[in-house]
This record gives sequence, C-alpha cells and structure tokens, in this order.
Amino acid sequence: MNDMTHSSGRLVVVSNRLPVIVKLVDGHWTFTPGSGGLVSALAPVLRNRGGIWIGWPGTTEADPATLSRLLQEATRHSGYTLKPVMLDQRDKEDFYYGFANEVIWPLFHDLQSHCNFAPRYWEAYTRINRRFADVIMQTTRPGDFIWIHDYHLMNVGQELRAQGASARTGFFLHIPFPPLDIYMKLPWRFPLLRALLDYDLIGFQTLRDRRNFLQCVRLVAPDMSVTGKGQVVTLRAGNRELRVGTFPIGIDYQEFARESKAEPVIRKARELHEDLPGRQVILGVDRLDYTKGICHRFEAFRNALQRFPELHHRTTLIQVVVPSREDIPKYNALKMEMERLVGEINGQFTQSGWVPIHYIFRSLSRLELLAYYRACEIALITPLKDGMNLVAKEFCAATPANNGVLILSEFAGAAAQLQKGALLVNPYNVEEVAEAIQRAIVMGPGERRARMHKLKRFVRQYDIFWWVDAFLRAAIAKDLSNFPVPEEYVPHMETISL
Repeated sequence: MNDMTHSSGRLVVVSNRLPVIVKLVDGHWTFTPGSGGLVSALAPVLRNRGGIWIGWPGTTEADPATLSRLLQEATRHSGYTLKPVMLDQRDKEDFYYGFANEVIWPLFHDLQSHCNFAPRYWEAYTRINRRFADVIMQTTRPGDFIWIHDYHLMNVGQELRAQGASARTGFFLHIPFPPLDIYMKLPWRFPLLRALLDYDLIGFQTLRDRRNFLQCVRLVAPDMSVTGKGQVVTLRAGNRELRVGTFPIGIDYQEFARESKAEPVIRKARELHEDLPGRQVILGVDRLDYTKGICHRFEAFRNALQRFPELHHRTTLIQVVVPSREDIPKYNALKMEMERLVGEINGQFTQSGWVPIHYIFRSLSRLELLAYYRACEIALITPLKDGMNLVAKEFCAATPANNGVLILSEFAGAAAQLQKGALLVNPYNVEEVAEAIQRAIVMGPGERRARMHKLKRFVRQYDIFWWVDAFLRAAIAKDLSNFPVPEEYVPHMETISL
C-alpha cells in the first residue's frame, strides 16, 4: 500500500450503511457481518492504519446500549471501530426511500420520469447529512482522512466545513453522474453542486461521469478552471481548489478466481449443466431495479428466438433477480411486468424438453452465484445505465475455462474498461442485442479465449485494491501526472452516405 495507508492519520470511512447489519431475530438482537467488495477492500486498510467506519446499522429500533455492545463485538478483532448514525422510521422513509431512491437514484440514471421531487425529501436529506456530519465531528481529529461514499451523503462535506472541520475529505460516487440537461431538472441543483465543491477530492467511475459533473459545475462557477489531463485533474472554482478523478471500482479478482475452483462450486455447476444437457446457458444476474433493463433483455431474447430458430433447444436464458425495495410501488410493478413477459415468452416458444427462460426471484448464496457464473457460457448484462456493474467483472474472474462470452451494455460503467473483450450493445436496441446473442452462441473457441484473456487482464489489474490505493494516493500526491489516462468508450459511428 501507499504512504496514505501508513500515515499517522486514521482513515474514516463514511457510508449510508455500516459493514454489519443489526437485526432482531427470534426476540434477540444480533448482527450479520457485511460482505462485498467495498468491505473486503477497506477492512485491511482500516485495520493497518487504525480507523473508523461510520454509518447506519440497519435498524431503527435497537436501544443505544444494545447497539454499542453488538458493534463492539462485531469489530473485536478487526482493528477498527464502528460508529452508528441512527435513523428513525420517518428518516428512513423521507431520506432513504425518499430523496435517495425517489430523486437521486432515478435522476442520476437518466430516468427522471421516475422521480418524485417532494420538498420534504430535500429537508430530510439535508437534516440526515447534518446528522452524519455531527457524528463525524464527534469521532474524528485533525490529521484523519474522511472518505465519504455515494449519493446518500453528498452534502456531508459542506456540513463538515460549516462546523469547522480541518481534516481532509474525499467523496466517491458509486452511481453515474447525469448530463447537464438531466441534472438541471433537480429542484435543488445548485445547493447540491455547491455542497460537492466542499470536498478536497471527488471520485467518479468513468470519464463520462467526470465530464458531466464539470459541465454542471460551470453553471455554478463560470470562472471555473481545470488543469491536468490525466486520471486526476485540479478544479479551481472561486476560492476553492479541489481534485476530481476517475477511479473505476473493481472486484477482489483473486478471491473470485480461487473460490470458483472450489470443489463444491464445480459440483454445483456440473449439476446445473446436467439439468440443461446440450445447451449453452445465458445468464443474467441483477437486483430488482428498473435501471437494469431486464424487460428490454427479455424482449431481445424473444427477438433472437423469432429471428434465429436454430437457437431453439440450443440455448436457455437463466435470469436471476435479487429482491430489492419491493414495498416501493414502481419496483413491485416492475416485478409483475417481468413475470408477465417470462410467462408470455415461455408460452410462445416452449417445446417438449425445452423451456427457453428459467426465472429465479431470490437471493443466491455465494456458492450458487459462483456455480452459475462457472456453468454459463454467456453472460447477458444489459443495464440501461450503471455506475460500473461488478457482475460483469465477477463473471470474468469466475470462468476458469476461459470459454465465456460477455455481452455488455455500452451504458454500463464497465464498458470503457471491458470494450476490447466484450460484445457491446445498446440495450434499447432489441435487434442488436438479439444479434449479439446469436453471435455469442456460434462464436468459436479461439475467439472466446482471446476475448476472455483481454477481459481477465483488465479485471485482474484494476481490482478493488488498486481502486482503494489509487483514490488514497490521489488525495495526497504532489504530482498528478503519474496517474494514467483512463479508458473511455465511444460508440462506433456507422458510415452514412449522403
């Protein structure tokens, strides 16, 4: 790790949720350790430096004494501490379900028609961001580096400045940042931008997101100047100077590669294929969300079956949907529409011994997920827009035979890094996606290996640990020219003859 990792100051990670979930089970309070790339990447850094993780513990009901005991137990051997920020039920409704998920989430994914710009949501957002800042001020000291994560907490940097914080602050946005004409629809567009300018370092997933942000900032600060051309640039706006960088998040490649070769995973993958003899398996894995383009994907698969009848009996689409926010009406309506499409397509094409779509609506265990990655020949990952999409990277890491084909939306953040190995598609173009499916099915082993080799090289090199290291180095580096220019994806224009 870099100098930032071993400096005397502590790392303070701030996210909407703590890396543990506290819940009541059979009348007893208990905690479940968090999982995922962010936890696995940041835990060692926090352990090495000494650090703190601040966030909501996932409950609105636990009393302070019980919560303190559980959080101490959760980090007894971790080398860092957890500090809770408490939300009540109203906070959860207006801040989390409200502003975060009915305003920022759809707007930043270019789906403004899904937004609900209720004024009380903004009031809750500013209030809860101030509460997070209060806990940070009570917990930190000068010399710490405060790293704040994601769209729930964009105002926290400004709240810290207002309270006189002297510690350096960084912010990373895990979702996309929208273009100017979309962002300007936000009723609170100017105060939110000004709040973001109070960080010392802002990180985005892609060059596209950084470009969109800088274009929006020009409205607030017409005298803005940007210097530098690489991964990290310096922004001067008024009397503020901050750094703005592109840091595409990765996965723990080695862990996925190692676990995919475990005997239980191999056995489970073999069972999956034995249930579908002679078929190439196409896999989709998504959280229940309208940004994932699942209905568009079903229509594209239907189009492929209509136009390429040779695919009948030769392929099966397994679509895994992980339940999420089902109590929000839009999500429940999406679930019903997906189930309607699956029934309609299966009813149209099913023949004796062959059902074209296998639909799974539940969470998968880690073993099951790895087995599906290993068993499938084609991953069909077609979000309408994504910050990054780590499923695409996990699939690459978990295919030891190098025989997999990745079909990826050009609107996923991962498209820039994976463009040389994936088949990139416009998810709105069902005919193009159908043709990519047909191309993947007939693709020869030589081309498959060559493409997967390129994919794995990128996923392995730019893993989750590279991401943490790059962000922390960008916060303190004196010379920003050492940061490489990141990949960018630009769709190829078809030649038009006039």
